[in-house]
Amino acid sequence: MILVVGGAGYIGSHMCKLLREAGEEHLVFDNLEQGHREALQGSPLFEGDLRRPEDLTEVFRRHPIDTVMHFAAYIAVGESVQHPGKYYRNNVTGVLNLLEAMVEAGVKRLIFSSTAAIFGDPRYVPIDEDHPKAPTSPYGDSKWAVERMLEAFDRAHGLRSVCLRYFNASGADPDGLVGEDHRPETHLIPAVLLAVLGKAPQVRIFGTDYDTPDGTCIRDYIHIMDLAEAHLLAVRHLREGGASERFNLGNGKGYSVREVIETVERVVGREVPKEEAPRRPGDPARLVASSAKAERVLGWKPRYPELETIVRHAWNWRRAHPDGYGG
Repeated sequence: MILVVGGAGYIGSHMCKLLREAGEEHLVFDNLEQGHREALQGSPLFEGDLRRPEDLTEVFRRHPIDTVMHFAAYIAVGESVQHPGKYYRNNVTGVLNLLEAMVEAGVKRLIFSSTAAIFGDPRYVPIDEDHPKAPTSPYGDSKWAVERMLEAFDRAHGLRSVCLRYFNASGADPDGLVGEDHRPETHLIPAVLLAVLGKAPQVRIFGTDYDTPDGTCIRDYIHIMDLAEAHLLAVRHLREGGASERFNLGNGKGYSVREVIETVERVVGREVPKEEAPRRPGDPARLVASSAKAERVLGWKPRYPELETIVRHAWNWRRAHPDGYGG
């Protein structure tokens, strides 16, 4: 059985959909602080919190778990700069509690959601796995701390892990069953869609003076179901005896904030209300991935690499759920 920690959230709920389709027995562990019960779509739920070790002890005692996927991090870069303690407590101490519970239960396979934010301001692009690690925010630093912690747990306890370093997770389930609903919404594509629907007054463009062709940040957008597929391949890698690994996941192509907004306008067929704003602390100018290692080792390749497809799937879900889950 796979324990999906944070399975009611954006990435976790899409992962659960793929697990259901693959016939993989799984259990969601979530406190529903940021996740949505409606997103579970029938996947079973154990309500618990990583910051309460007793919850973890209980879930491992009651269920035959052999593999864990972790999606339960706080993810807002700007908030992490303002409230670092909140991020280290959940993103680092929470994972430490999880690892100690896994060791106690004899569970030795973990798929961990890491991030491109561990690299900081890139020295070169596309960014490969060996790029120097210099996070510029507590969010990125918390993820890098866990990656190093996982190396120590592998050496000490034989707990093998695959860290998947996402660039910008985007889009929605092509079938329209689950989608992206953060509150507040900090991700660009859904924030733009909310502005189009009049659910937000406008989308804010944070920084127009970066050293990029149009002055706005460039990011590598990867479809959420492509990310989920990479997790399933990572589980197979560990089940077949593979060693701990680290993979960057992206499309290998970057799009600026203005290009994303223009793509939304094409897909939706209307102008996006927008305003320019100062840079956010901790935001590098350009993040683009090299996923060559994931393709070589896992056999992973994105099915939905085009930005327009990613935006269209996100729009289809948001248009059907203008107020999100429970709306």
